[in-house]
Amino acid sequence: MSSKPVIVICGTTGVGKSKLGGSRHPYRGAKIINADSMQVYVGMDVITNKVPFEERCGVEHLLMDYKKPGEQLTGPEWIKDAMNAIEEVHNRDEVPIVVGGTSYWIQHLIFPERMASLEKPGEPTTKPPTRPPYSESFVKALAALPPEMLSLFNNLPQQAPNADDDPTMSHNLHDLLLAMDPLVAQRWHWRDGRKVLTSLRIIEENRRLASEVIKEQSRGIPKPRYRTLCFWLYAKPDALKPRLDERVDQMIEQGLLNEIRLLKAIASAATNEDKPPSLENATSSESDTHFDYTLGIYQAIGDYCYPSSYNCALTIFPGYKEFHQYLNSSSPGESVFREAVEQMKLGTRRYAKRQVAWLRNKLVPAVNAANAHTKAESGAPVVPMFLLDATELGDAWKTNVHDVADKLTTKFLEEDSLPDPLTLSSTALEMLTVREKPTDPLEVLTANQRRVCEICTTDSAQPFLVDGGLWDTHLRSRNHRYMTGKGKKERGRPPAEAHVASIELSTETS
Repeated sequence: MSSKPVIVICGTTGVGKSKLGGSRHPYRGAKIINADSMQVYVGMDVITNKVPFEERCGVEHLLMDYKKPGEQLTGPEWIKDAMNAIEEVHNRDEVPIVVGGTSYWIQHLIFPERMASLEKPGEPTTKPPTRPPYSESFVKALAALPPEMLSLFNNLPQQAPNADDDPTMSHNLHDLLLAMDPLVAQRWHWRDGRKVLTSLRIIEENRRLASEVIKEQSRGIPKPRYRTLCFWLYAKPDALKPRLDERVDQMIEQGLLNEIRLLKAIASAATNEDKPPSLENATSSESDTHFDYTLGIYQAIGDYCYPSSYNCALTIFPGYKEFHQYLNSSSPGESVFREAVEQMKLGTRRYAKRQVAWLRNKLVPAVNAANAHTKAESGAPVVPMFLLDATELGDAWKTNVHDVADKLTTKFLEEDSLPDPLTLSSTALEMLTVREKPTDPLEVLTANQRRVCEICTTDSAQPFLVDGGLWDTHLRSRNHRYMTGKGKKERGRPPAEAHVASIELSTETS
């Protein structure tokens, strides 16, 4: 672990992460490192909620607007870029402050060796020329493949197929992964071509099953890369709701619809295999012709029609899906517009809820596990994590968030002892007290395997898969209730008898 400090500011949208990050610069200087997966792309400043230049308090923001929209950026690639940026900031004797709402990225930046591969599929790797030996499980899986699957494994596509354009290849790749490594295959939806192909690449490059790689990386207690101080800005739902609604109204005033129209043009052009129109502020060059305009930000745009049962990238883009009907109507009326606004507000609130769920169910348990180990050895937490109550704005926000963070930051940088995070406030005690959850990636992988919902499956060749951890939520969803009623009416059988709660995906070939 590096002894040099890193400060992390995470939380939902609308709680003041950027405001707090910008105010941290007086002590020894600081640089902001963006940890928002859509703000890395040039343009679309309104819909991605970028901090305006005039509100950045003169603090340099790294890893923002540094990718063109046709460039794909994966989590492992961002982590490499973030590590390089952190090293540069440390070399200038300044403090790197990681700020953003993509908690998945932040968690894997803090804790290394929790992603199976940092290499981008299709590109030369930096691994030594000597390839690792075959594992016994890999050899058995390879020997059991029928000829057509073996041929596919030996000739994996360079780019993941789009499930809408090429469902056959998407299914074939998922079937291949299912035959070789069912534990990992049951975690991914067959439409999630990137993750399926990445898993197959991991098997190909390591000559071991992806689940074996994950198991090896899961041994031992996670240790952080840096001496890290983590701030979680949190606002109670009743206070956050009107704040998010107001933000949507402001985004519309700032030109949200114009950006959505451009996004639609991008998606349409990508579908028609034409080059999308240029984004405002984007610089053009001859190298643009080498970009794949179905990747990067365009890939997120094209995912709006995906079922809600799995995580489509468009959840980062509240607004596009909601205004789709309004902008496609030949004579859009005020009522359609108002409904789109309300749906966008609802989508934004749901996205904030998912952000809280990740922090509380994923990041906090990982931090607790690491801290419990170091407390037993040295008596001090290795990743102190404080929840700052951003429920109230104005003077209360300054008192509860800014001033508290300022004192804790000073203590942390001067390596003084820090208070118990649970004593900071009643809200901190409530939100940071979580029941023990598995943090081992292999355990999490097993617990969140996909399950088939037969009621919502309309085509047996394309089963409707639901993340195991979201099964109960799916059963309560509007879509499932509608399909249950439809099935009862059309098939004349009670929904309780029609529903198979859990169908494990078979590894046998028919």
